[in-house]
Amino acid sequence: MKKQVLVLLAFFISLTTFAQKSELKAAEKAIKKQDYTTAQASIKQAKPLIENADDKIKAKFYYLQALTCSGLSKSDSKYYASAADAYSNLFEIENKMGSTKYTKLAEPTLNTTITDLSAKGIKSYQDKNYTAAKDELYQVYGLSSKDTVFLEYAANAAYLDKDYDKALEYFTTLKDIGYTGIVTEYTAKNVESGERENMGSKSQMDLMVKSKQYVEPKTTTTDSKAPSIIKNIAFVYVEQGDTDKAIAAVKNARKVAPDDVNLILTEANLQIKLGNKDEFANLMNEAIKLDPNNASLYFNLGVISGEQGNVEKAKEYYKKAIELNPDYFDAYVNLGSALLEKDKVLVEEMNNNLSDFKKYDEIKERQVMLYKEVIPVYEKAYSIKSDDIDTVRTLMSLYENAEMDDKFQKMKTKYESLK
Repeated sequence: MKKQVLVLLAFFISLTTFAQKSELKAAEKAIKKQDYTTAQASIKQAKPLIENADDKIKAKFYYLQALTCSGLSKSDSKYYASAADAYSNLFEIENKMGSTKYTKLAEPTLNTTITDLSAKGIKSYQDKNYTAAKDELYQVYGLSSKDTVFLEYAANAAYLDKDYDKALEYFTTLKDIGYTGIVTEYTAKNVESGERENMGSKSQMDLMVKSKQYVEPKTTTTDSKAPSIIKNIAFVYVEQGDTDKAIAAVKNARKVAPDDVNLILTEANLQIKLGNKDEFANLMNEAIKLDPNNASLYFNLGVISGEQGNVEKAKEYYKKAIELNPDYFDAYVNLGSALLEKDKVLVEEMNNNLSDFKKYDEIKERQVMLYKEVIPVYEKAYSIKSDDIDTVRTLMSLYENAEMDDKFQKMKTKYESLK
């Protein structure tokens, strides 16, 4: 009986091997005819049969599967991912075997597939179709893991597509593999046009200079992108609303790039979300030391000073923001609002002196003087953005209370047109 079982088992193995070879042969023939649909059918039939096959048959299977998926991807991009998996499996199994037979045979098709897919992904990115770009660019990385720049592109596309989970995954992978994105550029100046052009390689640069068509060869190395990768991880956490992780990531990023003002501002915004106003102010002052001519920094300090009740300090910051940017609409509006804080005190005094006509009139006169001081500020804001209904409403009220009837009527007409 044992002998019979062994015979049957040998017969079964023989049949399985025959079936494997038959399906792979059919796929091979179909691929030669570029009939990838038929090849795919044979690959599907062979797939469950190769699980227990030897490595040589597995290598051939993955090779044919890779060619089939590459062929199908020309008309349907969903096959790029399957092609990437097949190439990866092929390289892994042949590397284990110490063989390069099918790896070498697959390289021309793989290179063509990478070229086609990278062009497709870059075009999608340029067209701002980030949904398509994030997958296409990631698939390029899947096909050629040495081209880590495409993982960076995919991460950026995912972030712009607001797919923060994928963006975080890709940026974290870049950080973990030590990606720097440093590139050595070889350039020379075109004698005819006077423009500096990228030569692509040192040998090409030397050749072009030798031809006398180019002069002033220059070799430069780009800055590392490692700090921006860490920074982007922080920004993803910010978008996800994970404030604690975002702050931790920002602090890590600041260790790498301590003078990056955007990182300081990002941490400042996170601190204010947590209600840490003192920490916010400290960070903003730190940012100002690094970028003293940034009007937005002074404006934000004005906002936080106002919220902390220091109106006089807020006014100073708003005036400094306006000094740096004379067309800063929000700074004029906030300065006007800060100046009008005195009005609350005046109104209260007037209410307390309703029966003392002389005192009341004195306070009223001070109120009108205040309005006339504030009016030019709001007029400047109006000249910058004349369709802002809140500014128009405020000016209309100020004109009315300052008894500037002509201006009041004009602003009332404007207000009616915006309602």
